[in-house]
Amino acid sequence: MSNKKNQNQENIEKEEMKKDDSKIEIERSDNQESAETNEEANKESEASTDSKIEELQIEISNLKDQLLRKIAEFENYKRRTDVDQANFVKYAGEAVISKLLPVYDDLRRSIEHSNSENSDSLKKGIELVYEKFTRTLKELGVEKIEAKGKDFDFNLHEALMQKEVEGVPPHTVVDEIEPGYMYKDKVIRHAKVIVSQESSSNEEK
Repeated sequence: MSNKKNQNQENIEKEEMKKDDSKIEIERSDNQESAETNEEANKESEASTDSKIEELQIEISNLKDQLLRKIAEFENYKRRTDVDQANFVKYAGEAVISKLLPVYDDLRRSIEHSNSENSDSLKKGIELVYEKFTRTLKELGVEKIEAKGKDFDFNLHEALMQKEVEGVPPHTVVDEIEPGYMYKDKVIRHAKVIVSQESSSNEEK
């Protein structure tokens, strides 16, 4: 009887050991699956983080580009505004001077048409006024455009007509109908001129 009991006890212990081993194997398997699941989850999390970082970097790059464009646009606007303001100040007197020029021209014509019948003192007085007026305009930045004898320049001259003049090269200003004027570096009135043209004999050749 004692031997049977011992044998039964041993069998029970063996069965329990098998169950324990089976539990350990199951736990190991569960732990391995859990570790693999955690590893996959970590990889997915890392991939998601990398994707978000890449999206943020792209967004930052786009914002930088937009900012640089806005800065460039502002600099261009500021430059244009500065130029406009500088030109406004520089040519502020243009309207007044343009109104003075016809009076100046009348004064010049009065001197040119003076003759011996007129009083010499009156002519000299007008000449003095004219010279003073000329100096004043020059101080203000007004210069008469040189025309007669010069090559025709459409930037400075306005051709009213053309005519043949012997011994004068074509496209040369041969006469000035009305003088032109520069205000600083700007033409405020083109010189109205007569320009030489090719002679008919040269054209036939």
